[in-house]
Amino acid sequence: MPPYWEHFAHEADMGIRGIAPTLEQAFEQAALAMTAVITDPAEVLPSEAMPIHCKEPDNEYLFLDWINELIYAMAVRRLLFSRFQVSINNGELTATAFGEAVDRQKHQPAVEIKGATLTELHVYQQPDGLWVAQCVVDV
Repeated sequence: MPPYWEHFAHEADMGIRGIAPTLEQAFEQAALAMTAVITDPAEVLPSEAMPIHCKEPDNEYLFLDWINELIYAMAVRRLLFSRFQVSINNGELTATAFGEAVDRQKHQPAVEIKGATLTELHVYQQPDGLWVAQCVVDV
């Protein structure tokens, strides 16, 4: 099964979820779901590369750190991301996020994400072998 992402509703906020054959791909797909909360990821050109590094032995907190690093980069550097390459080794995440500067005309951002939360935070491997990485983001 190819990796995919989805949203799930949570009161005034939005849940993001990545589902994939590997943990790394689940993190990538959840990040894509995060972008999709803001704009259509297909409209974001992967023209600028930004390195991301997080270290946390617990997969759930590593996922939370990953999403919050992306949110921070989007806010400070005024970027949107559409492609991700993630590597995880012994609780250390090394990644590259690809995207471009926000263009309000082109991207028509719907909301601003303030942060990833502990709400619905869960990273696990399903019985079918697929990995799931999810949380609720504060919009």
